[in-house]
Amino acid sequence: PQKEEIYVEMQRMSHLMEEAGFVPDTKTVLCDEEEVNKEHALYYHSERLAIVFGLISTIPGTPLCITKNLRMCSDCHAATKFISKIVRRKIIVRDVIRFHHFDQGACSCGDYW
Repeated sequence: PQKEEIYVEMQRMSHLMEEAGFVPDTKTVLCDEEEVNKEHALYYHSERLAIVFGLISTIPGTPLCITKNLRMCSDCHAATKFISKIVRRKIIVRDVIRFHHFDQGACSCGDYW
């Protein structure tokens, strides 16, 4: 039901991330595509969609808690650091290995995972 809102907010967040200096890590996309298509594919990973849904569905300042049943890719990890800094919110992502606590552009794992 909120698909349009989620995609519009994802687009807005992507622009804000690029303005802040984020560069997508396309080596995590395993298909043989052009660079632009690889970048586009990364924007729609499940944890990013979940984070954007949380951002539009909760009160600003509220921490977000996301659970993922797979390991978080390096690009989503870097993107979530940027998002936490841009929106000034704590984002907690539980992947199959550990909890990642993102706050003000840093992760509790120290970028070791």
